[in-house]
Amino acid sequence: MRRYETVFIIRPNAGEEEINRVINYVSEIITADGGTIIETNRWGLKKLAYLIKKESMGYYVLCDFASVPASVAEIERRYRIDDAVIKFMTLKIADDINAEGALQAVDAVNDRVTSEEAARQEAEDDDDDDDDVDDDDVDDDDDDDESKEKNNR
Repeated sequence: MRRYETVFIIRPNAGEEEINRVINYVSEIITADGGTIIETNRWGLKKLAYLIKKESMGYYVLCDFASVPASVAEIERRYRIDDAVIKFMTLKIADDINAEGALQAVDAVNDRVTSEEAARQEAEDDDDDDDDVDDDDVDDDDDDDESKEKNNR
């Protein structure tokens, strides 16, 4: 098996079910050939740098996987046939990866996602704690009395 990364762009007017259909057939091809999907990342609707098939926007999807070269050939064949896919690119990331290496990559991605979610949750919790009063300056206003006395002298 080899490790691949494919990015494909779907027409912007495609619905959620069509996007899911494309992602599902890619997943089915990979798993049918004994491969492993490491990560599927939906980047969402983005503006294209130039017109592609008369479209100025596209829905980007990144798929990182480990599989045999025959799977890549079949996926790319299906991309060419499918009218919803307007552009795609597949890159070979590693020449040789075994099933254990693929599972380790999946675990690494899951750990990264978990830590990002925890950091995001912590940031949201910190935002909820913010209020107009500083926690450091909640004393009995003794400082103000002392400064008034110095100003009166």
